Parts: sequence; C-alpha cells; structure tokens
Amino acid sequence: MIGPAQCAKLPAPTKQGCPLASILRPATAVWNGSGREGKGAITTESGVLEAVPYSFSKRFGEEKGTNPEELIAAAHAGCFTMALAFQLQGAGVTPTELATEAAVSLDKDGQGFTITKSALTLRAKVPGIERAKFEELARAAEKNCPVSKLFKAEITLDWTLA
Repeated sequence: MIGPAQCAKLPAPTKQGCPLASILRPATAVWNGSGREGKGAITTESGVLEAVPYSFSKRFGEEKGTNPEELIAAAHAGCFTMALAFQLQGAGVTPTELATEAAVSLDKDGQGFTITKSALTLRAKVPGIERAKFEELARAAEKNCPVSKLFKAEITLDWTLA
C-alpha cells in the first residue's frame, strides 16, 4: 500500500489502494448579483448536485429550492446515521433501520446570522440491543461523526428505539 502523500497526487479513479488519511470532497458555489436579489448555483464533484439553484428567498423565504442550512442538515443526518451504523457494527449488532432527521437552526446574530443548533431526531430499529447500550453508542456517534465535530453550535439528540 502506498502512503498518503503519494495518494494525494493520484487522480481519483486510481485511489483504491490508498489509506483513508485524507479525502477531499469538493463542491463549488457560484453567485451572481447582490445578496438579496442575486442567485447562485451549487455543484458537487460527484454530480449529485449539478448547478442546483439557491437564493435569498430560498434561504429566508418560502421559495422552493435548497439553501446552505438544508445541505448542512442533510450532511449531519447522513454523517451521524453512518457513524451510528459503524458503532453498532463494532458492538456486533446490525440495525434493521436507522432514520435520522437533522434540523439546523439559523438565528439572527448582530448584523448577521449564526447556526445555533442542530437537532437530531433518530428512529431506530435494532434487534437484540439493550436500551442503555444503544444510547451509549448513539451518543458516541453524535459526538464523533465528522460533521458533529465541525459544529460550534449546540447538538441535541432525541431517539426512539423500536
């Protein structure tokens, strides 16, 4: 196996033998116009988002479309849920289903805005696990998923185990 420095120089399709030391996941945002009247588009390298529009009215109003906070919420829900799946796997348990909603709060902060909270709500079906052990693993996933580590905001977790 080659080292991380050599892997960084390789094009994406040839990285299969690389250690998971550092993975880049680029996305771009292009904005045209003023803050209130302008419009932008977000694109990810994977192509999952391809020039997806966003704007002031999509962010602060009722217009359909995406916004940065919605994308952060999706990233947090996905990251936490996958981290919990790995926690459960390490404990020798396989979930039937883990369904997480993340709700990100954007609040006025002086002249600008701040993301103040990410509220995770989990519905889990995990046969053969005790509630206390499940909560321990869920709390570990909450604290240790990479997106959680990115936040300065409060993170809460409300969970239900079926």
